[in-house]
This record gives sequence, structure tokens and C-alpha cells, in this order.
Amino acid sequence: MLNQKFNCGLEASLAVLSGKWKPLVLFYLAHEIHRYGQLRRAIGKVSDKVLIQQLKELQQDGVVERTDYGEIPPKVEYSLTGFGDSLARALAPLCQWGELHTEQIENIVRNREKPQGEHQ
Repeated sequence: MLNQKFNCGLEASLAVLSGKWKPLVLFYLAHEIHRYGQLRRAIGKVSDKVLIQQLKELQQDGVVERTDYGEIPPKVEYSLTGFGDSLARALAPLCQWGELHTEQIENIVRNREKPQGEHQ
């Protein structure tokens, strides 16, 4: 994707946010610095392999900062960069929308999971 040109700002934003767990990483890091284990527990169902990969991508993209304290046992913390913080703030209205419509969204997800022909 050399010389990538985006058609709109949303497309550019999604290029950074692509990945199922990245928005949740931003959400949790926007509230406080986390060690890896804390972040893994907060997010829940993500595998270690996927979370590590997505954290590496976010770090490479300048969204997340990884601080290794060089201690034994290892102490590593993840936080948002200024760029990442601006992206997390942009996601805040989406979080509010999800909170306002949680019940309706739960119904939508339940209907998606029903076998074909059982939708109401």
C-alpha cells in the first residue's frame, strides 16, 4: 500500500483501527496505563497471540507506547501516545451511542446468531 490515498477520513481512521480488538485497547488505555495482564483481563475473550499482535501494530502506528522497565520479573506498561489519545477521544461518541442503544444492539446480535429462518 505504498502511496496510500484514502477516499475519506473514516477510511483513514479504519486503517489504524483495523482489527477486532484495537478499539477496546484504545478504550481501556484511554482511562489508565495498563500492564499486559491487566489489559488482557479487561478485554476478555482475545487470545494472547492476537492481543500481542494488535498491540505491536498499534505501537508501530504510533498509537500505543510500550514502556519496558527492564526489571525481573518483567514489568511492561502500555499507554496511549498523544496521537492515540486523540483517536480515543474521537471514539468516545461511539461509546456513548453504544451505551444509549445497548438493549437494541443486544437484540440485533441475538437475531444474527439465530439459524436462518428464525429471525423475527
